[in-house]
Amino acid sequence: MSENSLAGRTALVTGGARGLGRAYALKLADLGADVAVIDADLRSYAAFAGEQELMTAETTMAEIEARGRRSVGLEVDVTDAQAMRDAIHAIVSEFGALEIAVCNAGGGSGAPGETTAADVSDELFDLVIKRNLYGTVNTCRPLADVMRRQKWGRIVTVSSQAGRRGASDGGYAHYGTAKAGVAMYTRYLAQQLGPYNVTVNCIAPGFIGTGRLMEMFEKQGKEQIENLIALRRIGTPEDCARVVQFLVTDLGEYVTGALIPIDGGSVP
Repeated sequence: MSENSLAGRTALVTGGARGLGRAYALKLADLGADVAVIDADLRSYAAFAGEQELMTAETTMAEIEARGRRSVGLEVDVTDAQAMRDAIHAIVSEFGALEIAVCNAGGGSGAPGETTAADVSDELFDLVIKRNLYGTVNTCRPLADVMRRQKWGRIVTVSSQAGRRGASDGGYAHYGTAKAGVAMYTRYLAQQLGPYNVTVNCIAPGFIGTGRLMEMFEKQGKEQIENLIALRRIGTPEDCARVVQFLVTDLGEYVTGALIPIDGGSVP
């Protein structure tokens, strides 16, 4: 495949200020795309030492521009449907088109013990469902309008191993439920948009060593976690970014409605 296989394409990554979102944004830029970044905080990396160490510029957008690509960054809450419509309209106005999107924004909240299926509070359940499931839907609906008009598009949504298997203690049920919902929403959207030459696929990362999470894995016991994984290693952001590359380039043009685990075999 050509090093510039996305040359001339335009892309969006939500939650792209750090971690896996940043890895996706940089991968798309390395492949030749101009990349917009949406995040609630475009400098969210500053809260985590491991993330700060990875940065090569002040923002993900600056890193993209250093690669010779155009970039724009918008601070938006993905749970706000109208704000997301406005943001995507602004990106299309800036780039002239929007052809690729990775709906990465999300995340959990609360400790496992307070987020069990029977006892999770209304507040925590609503917060995490909105951040992950609503955030994905709020991103995809205006994207669908754009891509149907273009008659071409690539959308990648993000689930998790938590959306494929429930924890034995019932903890983090709100997050797993939201991520399972993302996977099913993806299947429905793929069926609707397929006739417009738009593919919609979902990835489900497992234990991935981002700058933030690797700090947590070290505290929990890295070897203990690796023993839960068939390949006996914690995944890297690049492992996930390569699957995104497959789905948004011509390598994956006949794949849609799929859920692809990127977990090294942690979910049998």
